[in-house]
Amino acid sequence: MPVQKVIYDTDPGVDDAMALFFLHYHPDIELIGITTGHGNASVEITTRNALYLKERFAINAPVARGADGPVNGEHAYHASSVHGSNGLGEVAIPDHIAAMPIDEPAHRFIIDTVRMHPGEVTLVAVGRMTNLALALREDPGIADLVKAVVIMGGAFGYHGHLGNATPAAEANIFGDPEAADEMFAAKWPIAVIGLDVTHEVLMATDYLRELAEEAGDVGQFIWDISRYYENFYLKKGLSGISVHDASAAIYVVAPELFETRSGPIRVVCEGLAKGQTIQRPDAVGFAPSAWDNRPSHAVCTQVNAPALLDLYRETIKLAVK
Repeated sequence: MPVQKVIYDTDPGVDDAMALFFLHYHPDIELIGITTGHGNASVEITTRNALYLKERFAINAPVARGADGPVNGEHAYHASSVHGSNGLGEVAIPDHIAAMPIDEPAHRFIIDTVRMHPGEVTLVAVGRMTNLALALREDPGIADLVKAVVIMGGAFGYHGHLGNATPAAEANIFGDPEAADEMFAAKWPIAVIGLDVTHEVLMATDYLRELAEEAGDVGQFIWDISRYYENFYLKKGLSGISVHDASAAIYVVAPELFETRSGPIRVVCEGLAKGQTIQRPDAVGFAPSAWDNRPSHAVCTQVNAPALLDLYRETIKLAVK
């Protein structure tokens, strides 16, 4: 497989960091940029975390700070109860970080980089879709120049999985539903890695402990930051941590591990079901509706969980080779 250029749009975040390591160490991925946004914590915290990860693990990619709230100007919703107040499971972060973000805002970095490498850049977005929406608003033409968009977000009811922020909505979409609906309206090829598959893949405690033993400093760091995160899931009755953002990263190099359904997608932007993602399947006929004249995108419906976990483990172990 040829090496794929990736911009990682993220809000680190425990599972964001875990996905970042996969993108950094996989030999078929060239990580050419990290853009940050609001989500698991404020954009100040997520940007600091991205810079810390870049510095500590020698990740040679520029970091661009992004949006601090939804496109409609509403207050940003953060997930500190899941990721801790510092976004990285309350693991101590140095007061001073030498790495600095570039001067360019995230959405402009996305635009300029895509135009510099037309047809080559895959956007992997695992937080709110705000930066992607802002990029489209400023330069709609980039939709024709992006190779692919892979997002972690949404839920479509497969395997009984619906929302995690509300009964109807997944957190990344709920945090900026207008941005997500605009992003789904663009004619770039999107693969949606939602709760339908990410809740079907669990990293058990023993799996994480093995990473700590086999993958050096990176494996130990994953273990450390995942203690707070795992405790959140254990309280919910699960036997491990759901593999959210890393599933999106893995899709870039191993889409064959997933099954998909095609069709246009809309997002509910207000009311009781705010943030709900609804796909009109291409294979089913419907009367004229709000889904008409919108592009079809792929929603993941099944995943080969054992193969995904094996690929993640083998990739992270490359950190010590």
